[in-house]
Order: sequence, then C-alpha cells, then structure tokens
Amino acid sequence: MNVVVLAAGQGKRMYSKLPKVLHGLAGKPLLGHVLDTARQLNPQQLVVVYGHGGDQVQARFQNATDLAWAHQAQQLGTGHALAQALPQLKSGTTLMLYGDVPLTRLDTLRQLLAASEGGKLGILTDLLDDATGYGRIVRDATGAVQAIVEQKDCTPEQAAIREMNTGILALPTERLAGWLAELKNDNAQGEYYATDLIALAVRDGVAVATVQPANHWEAEGINNKLQLAALERIHQGEVARALLTAGVGLADPARIDVRGTLSHGQDVLIDVNCVFEGHVALGNDVRIGANCVLKDVRIADGAVIHPFSHLEGAEIGSGALIGPYARLRPGAQLAENVHIGNFVEVKQSTIASGSKVNHLSYIGDTTMGAGVNIGAGTITANYDGVNKFRTVIEDGVRIGSNNVLVAPVTIGTEATTGAGSVIGKNAPAGKLTVARARQVTIEGWQRPVKIQK
Repeated sequence: MNVVVLAAGQGKRMYSKLPKVLHGLAGKPLLGHVLDTARQLNPQQLVVVYGHGGDQVQARFQNATDLAWAHQAQQLGTGHALAQALPQLKSGTTLMLYGDVPLTRLDTLRQLLAASEGGKLGILTDLLDDATGYGRIVRDATGAVQAIVEQKDCTPEQAAIREMNTGILALPTERLAGWLAELKNDNAQGEYYATDLIALAVRDGVAVATVQPANHWEAEGINNKLQLAALERIHQGEVARALLTAGVGLADPARIDVRGTLSHGQDVLIDVNCVFEGHVALGNDVRIGANCVLKDVRIADGAVIHPFSHLEGAEIGSGALIGPYARLRPGAQLAENVHIGNFVEVKQSTIASGSKVNHLSYIGDTTMGAGVNIGAGTITANYDGVNKFRTVIEDGVRIGSNNVLVAPVTIGTEATTGAGSVIGKNAPAGKLTVARARQVTIEGWQRPVKIQK
C-alpha cells in the first residue's frame, strides 16, 4: 500500500510567506498531522508531492527518513500531482491524501482501504446540507457511482446533489499509469482532475466503493486563517473530550490547548487557559492552576502548579509547590516538596528535597542541597559576560534577603548569610557570613530642595 500526500499548493488566501501545509495546528504543521496519521497505516511507500515553498517544506521534514519526495513544478491539478508520484509507487493500493486536510481519523482511512480491497476504487464522500464548492458524487438509478463532477462544471441538477467528494481516494495502483495518461484538462479550471479517474474506472468495469466519515470535519481542508482557527478549536475540543473521558478534571473544556502530548495519572485537575506543549507528563493528584504554560515538563505526584507559571524543560518532584508567577527554564530539576514562589526563576539547577525559594529570586547554574531556605531578592550571579559558573549551596543553608551569590562560590552546610550580602568567596559551613558596607549616618546633611524659577 502507498500513501501519496499532495502538498504543492501555495495557499494564497493564507496571506503568508509560509507554505500553507507548514501552518500550525495544535503546535504541529498541517502536513505533520497528515503524515503522522499516514504512518500508522504502515505504507510501503509514503510520498509527498511538493511545489510552492518546496525548500521550506523539505527542510521542515528533513529528519523524516521514511519520506519520498515528488516535485510538481507547475500546479496543473490533482491528477497532474498524482502523476508526479507515480514512478515511486509500489503495487497494491494508493491512498491519496492532502497536506491541508489534517484531522482525518485513522479509523476512517482504514475503512476506506478495506472498502477498496480486491482492486476496487474507494472514495471518501460526505453528505452536506449545502455542498456548494465541492465536487458532487453522481450515481446511476441503481445507486452505483458513475462520476464526480466539480462545482464549476455542474449542471443545475448536479449542483443540487448533497453527496460531495472529499478528494480522498483509494486507487488500484496497477491501473493508475493508464488512467492518468487519459486525463484531460477541458474543464472550467483547465486542470487535470484526479476525480476524473472515477469515470475511467466505471468505463473499465472497476467497482467503485464509498465510505463516509463519522464527522464532517474529518475531511475539511484549510484555505485561510479562519478555517485554520475553526479546525484548531475542533481538534482541541476532541482532545479535551478524551482527557475528560480518561478522568482528568478540566475547569472548562473549551479553555485548554494541547500542542503536543499530555500524559497523566489519576485525579489530575487543570484550571482554565492552560497550554501544554511538547511532551508533558503529569503524575497522580497534580493540580495545574489557571493560565499556566507547560512545555516538555514532567511533574510527579501531588505537585501543585499555581496560576500564571511558565515551565519548560523542567522536572518537578512529588509534593512540590510552584508559583504563582514562577518561571522554570530548561534544566530545572526539583526534588520532592520543593517550594518555588512568586516571581522566582530557576534555570539549569538542581534543588534537593524540602528547599524553598519563595520570593523574587533568580537561581541559575546552581546545585542546591536539601532543606535550604533562600531569602527574597536573592540572585545567583552566574555569568561574567563570557563564561558561566556554578553556585553550590549545601544542605541546610539559610540565605538572607537581597543576597548576590557571585559564582563560582560554595555556601557550606548549615551556613547562614546576612541580608544584603554580596558573597564572592566561599562561606564556611555552620557560620554566619555577612558581606555588606558598614551603615553610617552623615551628620549635618540636608535634603536638597527644588529651586524656584
């Protein structure tokens, strides 16, 4: 079985420099959705027909070693596009998909392939109350499919037909070379239509089978940003439905965006307006507050992410409390029962169990032990403008408020630093280290007053 994905269109109505099939839906290019579904069918050959913006399209999928590419230099219709892929096709059935139709379900395609077994030609059709703009399925008196007629070529009687062609076809590959050579472009568009293959199949006595999707949106293509936004909401609604069915609590199913994969344990609660990107894994009893963004994050059992927090590339231990308004950047690894408070940023740092950074602090390139308390306004100065250095804060340390720890520096076990200190040398274990200017009062000083003009 082969899959051919037509992805050569420009997408003028997107009003963008980006090729249409590279526009994103749920954090993935439209073409990426189609390819991911196609791969689950285990095709012998997976061919992408590219044209406009071809360099960008190929570059975006340069790591996909399972793809074959066919260039359509001129966009002369779907039949012409399919012909470009013909030399790379193997025997069996060829499934024709579209790079701008991202939400076709795997089960629907499997049904279509099953219907086309035995050398039949399969068509995915749909019944619409208003099929304006689509090719119509023309049947004879017995209900057998005779042809597909495009909208611009319809007679008034044909235009009244509700059954429309989605464009998704399952074709007997051994017949394609002959049929494609017979296609004509004597139509309103001056193009070679793949849909004209149906009339050729009927002429040659090849049975034509039809399958309809469970949902109208499975066959909807994207031509503009309005349609893209509409399918985004449909997709997110399906994701929310699956999460709810699996036991995840969503404060509002209409206000969640999953732009990747989201795995979860039991009794997870997610508040409104949360965005999940990349690969996010939530343990049991995790709570995600409103307006959080999580990207490539693992969160262990019982952790709470308070509202307005931004986490990327981080690992959160069990029972941890994060935020509100916290930012965890890549390389942040937090053990169990760690507290990261409001307006705290952590990057490339490990923080051991029970440590707390509760207020207005920056922790970067740091190894922090267990049971540490970081005072408000603390900064690890890890960068000299060229190189980055590491700060080590050992178990049980107490860092006073408004401290600057100038790396490389080590704060020993159970050490304490005074508020307002700039610590540029190692602080010994169990001692109080203070590094600040002596407080003085200037006698006779008077505050200046504004000069009247």
